[in-house]
Amino acid sequence: MKIFFFCLLLIAVIVLISRIPKRGTKIALYAVLIILAVIMIFPFYMMFAMSTHATSEIYSFPPDLLFGSRTLENFYKMTAAVNFPLSFLNSTIVSLSYTVLVLLFCSMGGYAFAVYDFPGRRQLFSLLLVTMMIPWTAGIIPWFMLMSKFGWVNSFKSLIIPGCANAFGIYWMRQYCSKNVSRSLMEAARIDGCSEWTIFFRIIAPVIQPAYASLGIMQFVNVWNDFMQPLLMLRDPDKMTLPLLLKTMVSDRGTDIGTLMFTSSCAVLPLLIVFLFASKYFLSGLTAGAVKE
Repeated sequence: MKIFFFCLLLIAVIVLISRIPKRGTKIALYAVLIILAVIMIFPFYMMFAMSTHATSEIYSFPPDLLFGSRTLENFYKMTAAVNFPLSFLNSTIVSLSYTVLVLLFCSMGGYAFAVYDFPGRRQLFSLLLVTMMIPWTAGIIPWFMLMSKFGWVNSFKSLIIPGCANAFGIYWMRQYCSKNVSRSLMEAARIDGCSEWTIFFRIIAPVIQPAYASLGIMQFVNVWNDFMQPLLMLRDPDKMTLPLLLKTMVSDRGTDIGTLMFTSSCAVLPLLIVFLFASKYFLSGLTAGAVKE
């Protein structure tokens, strides 16, 4: 309900901005963007701030919105309560392996749909798009049964391999390749004697780097934050990923909020670092391409 009212408020603001004279439109637009940015950033700020406080300080009224002095204390409590480095390593292995495979197979599939003309291409691509409309939860039971038949329960393979050629990734790369891959460049490479594999890895792959960055960040974040699939597949506590680790820190007998927020902050930091280093390519992948015909 709160999200619904927020959307209504946002629509009302946009309508009001559209009626403002041109001189004030830019100022009003920047003001709205700043407000939205503050709304989006504030929860993260509160999480980092609470990670430096004890639980008793967090529940105090009025709440302290500034950073505290209990960072080391929460760090020691985290190391005593859970094995954060092992879960961090597990999440890194799963997320990086999955992302690399997605970039490889989805780029190859998207490139094939965009460049090659083969029988049934449109029908197959339409069928691929239809699968995006099916909720993931509708396939949980068949997916779990299939993983059990393969013997991949309690294995990272069940989290990495099944989705490494997903429909969204192929669609994303197909749209980017269709608009930014130069056919004349490919024909010139074929005349020079390059094979199709050489054309793809030596010529096309550098051109679609922005699409790689955008898709890679989105897939990495999704897998890093995934809770349901590791919960269904992983049985060994030594194979827990970070979302499962955070769940074990929540207890009905009492939760140390300060330690939980500190652990959550440590889990979020890699995502922020990845985005900061790849933000340039991420934004260019969302907006424009490198080569135009």
